[in-house]
Amino acid sequence: MRITVDYLVCEANAVCTGLAPEVFELDDDDQLHVLLPEPPAELSDRVRHAARSCPKAAISLKES
Repeated sequence: MRITVDYLVCEANAVCTGLAPEVFELDDDDQLHVLLPEPPAELSDRVRHAARSCPKAAISLKES
């Protein structure tokens, strides 16, 4: 799986960081960073949940 974020849509609500903190991080300026753009299989369910839970639907997943 590969994660992409539409940064023009992202409002830095931090839902994803709460659900998958190993993968998503907000910096001090409220900019979202994807720490693992291709997360390991054991995090797949959490990443999918984070993407589905994004209030702005800014996170896209491309399955491999």
